[in-house]
Amino acid sequence: MEFDYILIGAGSAGCLLADRLSETGRTKVLVLEAGGSDAKFWIKVPLGYGMTFSNPKLNWNYHVAPDPGLNGRSVYWPRGRVVGGSSSINAMAYVRGLAHDFDDWDRAGATGWGWETVRKTYDRLEHHGAEKTGKAALAVTDLSSQMHPFSNRFLAAAQDMNWPVLADLNGPEREGISTYRSTVRDGFRCSSADAFLRPARRRGNVKLVTHAVVEKVIIEGGRATGVRYRVGDQQFIARALGEVILCAGAINSPKLLQISGIGPVALLKSHGIDVVQDLPQVGEGLQDHLAVTQHFEASVPTLNSRLGHPLGRVLAGLQYVLTRKGPLGVPVNQIGGFVRSDPKLNAPDLQMYCNPASYSNPPDGTPVIDRDPGFILSAQPCRPTSRGQVRITSSHPLDPPSIQPNSLATHEDQEVAVRAGKLLRALASTPTLRAVIKAAKAPDISQMDDAGMLETFRARASTVFHASCTCRMGAGPSHSVLDARLRVHGMRGLRVVDASAFPNVTSGNTNAPTMMLAMRAADLILEDGAR
Repeated sequence: MEFDYILIGAGSAGCLLADRLSETGRTKVLVLEAGGSDAKFWIKVPLGYGMTFSNPKLNWNYHVAPDPGLNGRSVYWPRGRVVGGSSSINAMAYVRGLAHDFDDWDRAGATGWGWETVRKTYDRLEHHGAEKTGKAALAVTDLSSQMHPFSNRFLAAAQDMNWPVLADLNGPEREGISTYRSTVRDGFRCSSADAFLRPARRRGNVKLVTHAVVEKVIIEGGRATGVRYRVGDQQFIARALGEVILCAGAINSPKLLQISGIGPVALLKSHGIDVVQDLPQVGEGLQDHLAVTQHFEASVPTLNSRLGHPLGRVLAGLQYVLTRKGPLGVPVNQIGGFVRSDPKLNAPDLQMYCNPASYSNPPDGTPVIDRDPGFILSAQPCRPTSRGQVRITSSHPLDPPSIQPNSLATHEDQEVAVRAGKLLRALASTPTLRAVIKAAKAPDISQMDDAGMLETFRARASTVFHASCTCRMGAGPSHSVLDARLRVHGMRGLRVVDASAFPNVTSGNTNAPTMMLAMRAADLILEDGAR
């Protein structure tokens, strides 16, 4: 089989690339996805996020190595293994990030990725409003009219804190609190597969193969010429006339490079892999966001008052089936935004999440909503400075890699963790929220000193599922994996287009920046192909 482009991974980036690279109808595109169909009820329902959280049929179900910075905990890291990738199982918050995030990319060696270029790319990517468009685009929807009335208290509490209340967190002003925009269309999740892959496949020049486990990228004479993959017991070879493009995510893209012979020499040799290209930074530089969450019992109704009881769930389900609205039609994240933990800072350093429900969240099980009224407040440090690694544990493509987050490894990250706890305490102490808090669930942070705040963060904080930077763009192979056009250093016909390419993690949720990256990557790929 021969194709112009072979895309490995039908996730947030791969689906968009399939659309853009096949637009003319003259190119043949192969998309290989390790998972299966996304035609699942709980994928399509906006509040169904919790039901896919640990489903092994939809999820790689990774666990990281015991993390010293988090008291040796082995935290669960779900990653999408299904058509649509993590955009089919995420919480659907659409957040562009802050302008300085991308100017920092440019300064880190990803020349041409500054905010002005990125902003224009976002504008091309998104579709706002209810009207239909003839062009594939991502639905970015304001669901504020459907959010639970309790969420208005979060906006009022933000005003108590003197935080700006914004009309749109992705608008011209991004510092402040707002209702989160969501990737929802007509009451259903709008994943990258919904927005881009399905329209692309209707052209007839895009082939999707599901349950396809890529065993290696084939390299001949310094050029990626194809891939070897397996579906069940059958092995296949696909040839690339143009390029092989890895879109497998921040864990699986570096893993695939390494088992293909591209990565740190000592690591490859230790697993008996022939070295194709010595690139010491493959799998290095891992970054993620951590959030600490406080749970509260409420004295007034919240979402728990409906969804915490069997009859309420039945009625909410019936409402959703009949109208595509109601509690099931709105994602879990309703209110949040970017704030400064210290007014002296030059930019926001924390992202807030405020949800009108409380629930227990087993380490790798389905979340269970509480029966009694409650809510949660979460704070996430925006720009951690600690970096970890992703390294293969064998040459077998299905063996999970070792994921070492190296959380809170820097003094700066520890200080921000303490400030995150203090800001949660201040927010919970506002007159608006104090009036409706029946009790704070343990641990009680109201009287904690700095040492207690840091220890609480170490004991309770967890990933917000924003793994990135493991194949980052940069100026050269000693400090990065890719050049600013997303080409693997020293290789021809091979690129990586997903969150692993970020030079550093953006301040907010990473799904929007990943799709933006893919939109601009398509421009670069098509430009290079026309030369």
